[in-house]
Formats: sequence, C-alpha cells, structure tokens
Amino acid sequence: MNAAEQTDMMGTDLQQLMQRGQRLMTGGADWLVDARRRGAEQVASIPLPDRKQEAWRYTPVSFLDQAHYQAIVDGPFDALRLDDIEDLLLEQRGAVRLVFVNGYFAPTLSSLASDHQGVVLKTLSGALGDVPPGIRARLDRIAEHRHVFAALNSALMSDGACILVSSGTQVQVPIEVLHVSVGLEEPGISHPRHLVVLEDGASARLIERYCSLGDALYFNNAMVEVSLGKGSELVHERLQEESRKAQHLSDLNVRLDERSRYRLVQDTLGGAWSRSDIRIAFDGEGAKAELDGLMLAHDKQLNDVHLDVRHNVPNCTSRESFKGILDGSGRVVFDGRIVVERDAQQTDAMLSNHNLMLSRSAEVDTKPQLEIYADDVKCSHGTTVGELDHDMLFYLRSRGVPEAQAKRMLCEGFAQEVLDRIESLPLRARAGSHLAARLTTTV
Repeated sequence: MNAAEQTDMMGTDLQQLMQRGQRLMTGGADWLVDARRRGAEQVASIPLPDRKQEAWRYTPVSFLDQAHYQAIVDGPFDALRLDDIEDLLLEQRGAVRLVFVNGYFAPTLSSLASDHQGVVLKTLSGALGDVPPGIRARLDRIAEHRHVFAALNSALMSDGACILVSSGTQVQVPIEVLHVSVGLEEPGISHPRHLVVLEDGASARLIERYCSLGDALYFNNAMVEVSLGKGSELVHERLQEESRKAQHLSDLNVRLDERSRYRLVQDTLGGAWSRSDIRIAFDGEGAKAELDGLMLAHDKQLNDVHLDVRHNVPNCTSRESFKGILDGSGRVVFDGRIVVERDAQQTDAMLSNHNLMLSRSAEVDTKPQLEIYADDVKCSHGTTVGELDHDMLFYLRSRGVPEAQAKRMLCEGFAQEVLDRIESLPLRARAGSHLAARLTTTV
C-alpha cells in the first residue's frame, strides 16, 4: 500500500488538514521540511484513536465530528497589541517572554530585550534568526509518535520556541512561553512545537502557559521536547486555562541524562476536552524527576493525563503525584504507568493519584500501573477517590462558615499542595485565582 492509499484510510477531516497544510510542509528550511515529511509519513500510517485502543478507552475524540477544524497556515496574527493581552501577563521583572498567537510567534508581544549569556532563543519560523545546527539535530528526535495527533504536529508544526541553555549556564530569570488563542471565522487547529535543550551542568526555569481571548472554539495540538544534559536541572511549570469550548492536547517528551534533575508542576484548569501525554525517559544514572499535577473537571468537561515513565538505567528516582477535582458531570482520566527495565536496579519510584468528587454525576477513571523487570527496586503506587470530609465540613459550619464557602475552603486546601510546588509566585497566584473563580461557580 502506498502513502496515498494509506492516507485514504484516515478520517476526512485529517485528510483535509493535511491538504491545507501542504504549503506548510513544503516551505521553510530543508531541515524543517525533512522533519515535517517524517511526520506526514507517520500520519498516513497511524489510525485515528478509538475506544478499542487501551490508551484511548476513556478519551473519546468525538469532538472531531462536531467541528471541521481548519489548519492555521496564514502566518502570524499581528492584530493584537500588548494592551489586548495585559490581563494575561505575569508580572515578572527581567523575565524572558515568548508569545505565540494561534501557534505563531508574535515578536511585538514578546519580551526578549534582556541579555542572557549562554542562552539561545530561536523560533521555527526563523523570526529570531536561523536555528543553530546543534538545536536542529535534536528536533523530532526526543518525541515519539504514539498517536496520530503527535505525528500531525510533526507534519504541520507551524512555529515554536527553540531554547538552548549552554553548558554550565545558570539562568536566573524565568523563560516564559505564552500561548494565546484567538477565535477565527472557522474553528482552527494550531500545532505549536517547542524544543528545550539544557547542556551539561545548566539550569533554568521554564513557564509554559495556554490562554485564550474570549470563549472561542479551537483545537490546540501542542508538542514539547526536553533534553537534559549531565548534571543539568530544569523546573518546568505549566498552566492551562483555555476557553471552555477549546480542545487541548499536549504531548510532552523529556529525556534525562546522568545526574540531571527535572521538576514538573502542571495545572490543567480549562478547556472542554483536555489531554496531556507525558513521557519521561531516564537515560543516565542518578537522574531524578518529580511530577505534580492538578486536574479540574467542571460540568461536561474532560481532563485527561497519561504518564509513561521509563526507568531504563539504574539508580534513578521518580515521584509522580496528581490530584483531580470534579463537579457536575465532569470527568477525569488518569493513566499513570511506570516501567522499570531489567537493568534499572535500585530504582526508587512512587506514583499516586487522589481525586475529590463534588457530584455523584462526575466520573473518575484512574489506572496507576507498575511494570517491574528488575529485582532490587523500591516502587509503589496508589489511588483514592472520595468526597469532601463531612467532619471537616461540619467543623467549619459550626464555626459560622457558610456551607458554600466551607466547601470551597476544603477544595482549595486539597489543591494547595500542588499549587505550593509552583516556584513562580505570580504564576502560583494566577493559578490559585483561576481555581478559586472556578470553584465559586461550582460549590
């Protein structure tokens, strides 16, 4: 079967997306065209997810039938001014900020004036100059096309940040990547792609945010690749607060070398349909990863997190702790998988998922998994699903706290452990405010 025949097996919408994206796939530098070509070949051979696939059993993609998404290929959206996104900005003195609007870099909204030695900032579109060969060689080498949307991102990657922190460089200010989605005449789908490389002994803090102006319908299909060199350290903080009509799919791929450190805090609070695929690969001894997450599922909202943590080498440590809050007919899916390979002796891994249900109509599908092929390890996993503590609620009521306020206090207390892991105080405050606003309409 040739590529054209395989393409005919895809859904009509994906065929149309690929046809509309032909201009993207053939434009730009040769190295980028090659990466897109590899993605297009994968799109042609990977079927759309359905409930027969274990990884998508609880994650329907029926929204594809409800809207005909158009690939956004018309380049930068330059109608916005800083005043238009003022409410979305974090007050961080000296921080580097790269803003992407509908998937394309917006230089007039970004803040790159500060001089930071040892940090290279480029974009796939070339808006900040040519991408150095050292970065090009890593693009599309860390990600794995585990589903057709990941391959689609590679095929139609519109723009994205390429961040390189040189060996031994300690970046003192946050590097923020802000996505802003603006409604179009027809529902659009964007494919932002980011590559973050920390060379040996480097350290940095990355803030990744997804926001929207208005209550638009769109599909954000994002991918992030992270490569950590020996002894490097990255603090990665993510906040997703998109439109209540939005579809959001994030594919995060992290590779850790010897003695590297990776800490992720992810709060997914928006979107009608949101899924995060997170893959962590330990490729060097003595590495450590800590992952914390908060998932909020309001009425008729789906929030899904899939973890795939691979301990490939000995003496590595991973901690994963995710919490969900559900109300109405909200739904949370958590599929956490830790694989300890045969040679990965003295692995220390711990996985937990705790969920708070505020409604009998809500649904939690949680599946923590351990696959252990080594015999000298310390591993555990666990999950809980429960309601608000009635004794605590009674205690607060007996002290004169109104019932709705008491419920919000207990929910905020449940989430606070994750929020406190956010190092950026402005980001922590924004996530807390967003959560509080959502809870106000819930309880």
